[in-house]
Amino acid sequence: MIALCLLPGLDGTAHMLRGFADAARPGFDRVEIIAYPGDRVLGYRELETLARDALPRESPFVLLGESFSGPIALSIAADPPLNLIGLVLSTTFATAPVPLLSPFASLSVIAPVRSVPMAALAALLLGRWSTPELREELSAALRSVEPTVLRARAAMAMRADVGDRLRRITVPTLALRARHDRLLRPSRVRTLVAGIARANECVLDGPHLLLQTRTQACADAVIAFAQRLAQTATPAAPSPSR
Repeated sequence: MIALCLLPGLDGTAHMLRGFADAARPGFDRVEIIAYPGDRVLGYRELETLARDALPRESPFVLLGESFSGPIALSIAADPPLNLIGLVLSTTFATAPVPLLSPFASLSVIAPVRSVPMAALAALLLGRWSTPELREELSAALRSVEPTVLRARAAMAMRADVGDRLRRITVPTLALRARHDRLLRPSRVRTLVAGIARANECVLDGPHLLLQTRTQACADAVIAFAQRLAQTATPAAPSPSR
């Protein structure tokens, strides 16, 4: 069977992905969450190196990048390990000008992310799918990361630009889009689908934190994608840039 490797959102922790990992586990040989250090500011290139070092060395795997980690997943897929057979992108982007993440603009400059009212974050990220349990998970994830790290990541996301890598991605790709995403414009996901040769879009009712709110639906979509890959996919070919 195939492994599934998960790259997390802005918090960079495993907190918010554990439920999805449990839901997806029946469809994979194993599911791994690759977390980022919460006490050190690392740029996208450094985080990509960290992620690459944690990927399976020999067994075939699908890579999933959520939100903030989309540019990392795209960069890995554009210059892939030979055993990468598929890519999943959840509510993410290749290019993110300031207007895209304007709700976080002030946070990246002066405000500790932890001081933002949870009601505001819940409205932005969870919408009408917000529950006390999800709000507590989100709060715990943010509390576990240094504010300076969160601010740096927000700023990085606003400057992200890996659009030139899309044409180099040859593995089958599934792009999950949330129909009620208040953070990410639909055009950002459509840009991914249009720019990647073998990409398809899956649209689900839900907010930006789609994996956390529509957990089983997302897991079912990713498992079905992996099952198709198991029958037809071949490992990624080396990038022409190599």
